[in-house]
Amino acid sequence: MDIALFSPSSLFHDEDDTSSGEEDTETQQSYVERRHKFPGMELVIREFSFHQLNANLLWPGTFAFAEWLVEHRPSIEGRHCLELGSGTGALAIFLRRLLNLDITTSDYNDQEIEENIAHNCRVNGITPVLPHIKHTWGDTFPTADPDWDLIIASDILLYVKQYANLIKTLLFLLKSYKPKDNKARPQAKDEQSGGQSFSLPRPAFLMSWRRRIGKEDESLFFSGCEDAGLEVKHLGSRVYCIKPRETTTNGDQIENI
Repeated sequence: MDIALFSPSSLFHDEDDTSSGEEDTETQQSYVERRHKFPGMELVIREFSFHQLNANLLWPGTFAFAEWLVEHRPSIEGRHCLELGSGTGALAIFLRRLLNLDITTSDYNDQEIEENIAHNCRVNGITPVLPHIKHTWGDTFPTADPDWDLIIASDILLYVKQYANLIKTLLFLLKSYKPKDNKARPQAKDEQSGGQSFSLPRPAFLMSWRRRIGKEDESLFFSGCEDAGLEVKHLGSRVYCIKPRETTTNGDQIENI
């Protein structure tokens, strides 16, 4: 088993990597298990050696996002959470173990991804395994009345052609949101550096983005969100909060504040 050091460079292995792995006899899919250091704990994560849907490895944004979430834990504790593009499920497993967060994983409609997340849950002591939703961005969402008040994701802006589909899914999840028990909850205030505080809205999409693509491509996603009636705010450390734009009583949209 490999030990992955807590640094972005350790997340990418060479093609001639001689790490020991295992192979699934039914799918002929090869895996490698690595130990990854998260804040306050170490997780054993089985990763695909290759996956056609790019759900094979942990990326830098996952670890950076984990640290940010720990620093701002008052904003996420007690939330009903959905992770998009869960990949290996590592971030969701970390949040369940650290905060006992009520979290559901999701990724492409792909059985191998779901089975691998379940495996990683069991290896890291999460039983029963986390609930999982198979969903391809842009398709009809399997749940008609989404009740997740927090949606999270890290490093999911790799494919520019999928931005419109991702935004379509976000619009549905954010604008069709209904509280789990039909009761509105107060927004927890979180102290930021410098003594300032912010309230994470319900619902909200929190995203960490650390992969490097062209700034023009990156801006296409954020401008696409704004054109669709969503508000985008950078919270620092390349973490972004996206929420439905507020409207006045007569239905006019309020500019970002």
